[in-house]
Amino acid sequence: MTKNTNVDRMTHGERRVAFSLAGVLSTRMLGLFMIFPVFAIYARDLEGYTATLAGLALGIYGLSQALLQIPLGRLSDKVGRKPIIIGGLLVFILGSVVAAMSESLWGVIIGRAIQGMGAIASATFALAADLSREEQRMKVMAVMGMSIGGAFALALVLGPLLHGFFGLSGIFWVTAVLAAVGILIILFRVPTPVRTRFHRDAEVEWEWFKRLLTDGQLVRLDIGVFILHLILTALFMTIPLILHDDIGLPVDSHWQIYLPVLILSIVMAGPFIMLAEKRRQLRQVTRLAVAGLGISAFGLWQWSQHIEVIIGMLILFFASFNVLEAGMPSFIAKVAPAAHKGSAMGGYTSAQFLGAFVGSVMGGFLHDVATQQMVFLICGGLVVFWLLLLVGLREPQYCSSQMLNLGEITKERAEVLANELQQITGVVEAVVIPEDGVAYLKVDKHLLDQDALYAYSVSQ
Repeated sequence: MTKNTNVDRMTHGERRVAFSLAGVLSTRMLGLFMIFPVFAIYARDLEGYTATLAGLALGIYGLSQALLQIPLGRLSDKVGRKPIIIGGLLVFILGSVVAAMSESLWGVIIGRAIQGMGAIASATFALAADLSREEQRMKVMAVMGMSIGGAFALALVLGPLLHGFFGLSGIFWVTAVLAAVGILIILFRVPTPVRTRFHRDAEVEWEWFKRLLTDGQLVRLDIGVFILHLILTALFMTIPLILHDDIGLPVDSHWQIYLPVLILSIVMAGPFIMLAEKRRQLRQVTRLAVAGLGISAFGLWQWSQHIEVIIGMLILFFASFNVLEAGMPSFIAKVAPAAHKGSAMGGYTSAQFLGAFVGSVMGGFLHDVATQQMVFLICGGLVVFWLLLLVGLREPQYCSSQMLNLGEITKERAEVLANELQQITGVVEAVVIPEDGVAYLKVDKHLLDQDALYAYSVSQ
């Protein structure tokens, strides 16, 4: 079957939007993550230190981000995307400056909380939706999503290096500069949309958000990402201290551990990510990756005094983490109703940020009242709980989300179109929302008759 190239490829403008907004998100997330590999160590030099408060400082951005990302996204529907994004980046700069100038741990806690209040993710994805055609929106979102993962990997290497040059406060100053770069990108590289409207694929509908929280499959995935990011932040309340205090590795050299670990973990994860989609083994690969997390947690619990074991377990952890970070959003897209993916992803990302908050506080608290090994043991126990939840996780339909611009249509015509689209080869689910002028589809791309589908599009 031939493809309709008018709608099958991103335009130059859509590519510019995708990479520009990816730059905005990645510079912000880079700033948030760069203190992860060093903060647990150097927080001890701050006034009022306890490990619990250090954990609160590391993860409190996740709490404020989780609480504000959806409300700010909805506010952007009313006041515009760019004002919310620029305002959020200015708030993020303020938080970075507060943290950079603080000599007490409470000052850093306040600064990190303010950083999280600059919650621009929802508004940024909504802006991408405003500036892309329905047929290309998933590609634009994918570019932006991958940039966040890349920012995290880069942050683990840059954090120790920048600390060697500028110290802990210097990392916060660099973070402020990165956010300022994000503002410049929004002002001079990203067009202002002609009109702003609500997008069901990128934003949360409150009434549907509540209903999706009762969906057993989606809730399993939300709990899973909560545990995943809980373990991640708990790990960074522990591993840097072990490398520094027990192994004797200077902080400025920690990047020499993280860089090969990340490279090898990406190499290991790649085949499993491809297997999950191409061989339609997403549930099995998810279970395998979660089991990998458990092995790494229990391995660190037993043998964290050996550098070789630490490196091996970190490679396994990040390989499993990368598989899950790539596969679970795909799982969400396949399980969520076609017209309500934005609501499903809103719950998922909120759980992710909350997990980061709880994990860092838990990791710090356990340092105060127990031992470092107890952090790994509890993380391992949570993985076992997650594996039990996965027993009830069903294999998803292997469909891709897609949208089709139909233009202005009546409610009566929408019902007819939904039935007609459902009859096209490869269309598994079709929901037509007349007020949006869009058909929300789930399609099997291996079978899809694209010419027949695109004949209904007004974007040709």
